[in-house]
Amino acid sequence: MRVYHIILASNSPRRRELLSGLDLEYEVKVLPDIEEGYPEGLSMEDIPRYIAAEKAAAYKDIIADNDLIITADTVVVLGDEVLGKPTDLDDARRMLRELSGKTHQVITGVYLMTKEKERGFSVVTDVTFKELSDEEIDYYVEKYRPLDKAGAYGIQEWIGYIGVTGLNGSYFNVMGLPVQRIYNELLLF
Repeated sequence: MRVYHIILASNSPRRRELLSGLDLEYEVKVLPDIEEGYPEGLSMEDIPRYIAAEKAAAYKDIIADNDLIITADTVVVLGDEVLGKPTDLDDARRMLRELSGKTHQVITGVYLMTKEKERGFSVVTDVTFKELSDEEIDYYVEKYRPLDKAGAYGIQEWIGYIGVTGLNGSYFNVMGLPVQRIYNELLLF
């Protein structure tokens, strides 16, 4: 693997924590006001990959020859509904009630880009929640304020400890960055 100056283009403290776990040197650089929308008709797996690619494209003209940008976006999918970040605490409660007692998918799209190479991929993890009581949902929403999390929850927080009964795939993907896959992809750069 060539030695790059790695730039994580994310404000997420969870993504910083996870990337740090790979013992890589990197810096965080975030451009303001990057649109996180997507066109109609994309498959569920393509949505976060598309958004990650759009985030990376914003850096294309400003990166140096030795820079490698890492962008990511995570969505929670229940059936045919994409659950992004909740708009307010009531929306967070609604999302958690919908996830209660069901299995959903967490999909993280990642984009790696240098001046010469680009590669995007998505990682899917199935997560099953027990039936959550209104009291459990209220406690979590009030104490943890999950407005910055897709699907209104962080698996690494209290709700994950008491609510997640099954996981098929990468735990770290559910936290927001599939570091195992990123490590393997970086070996190809």
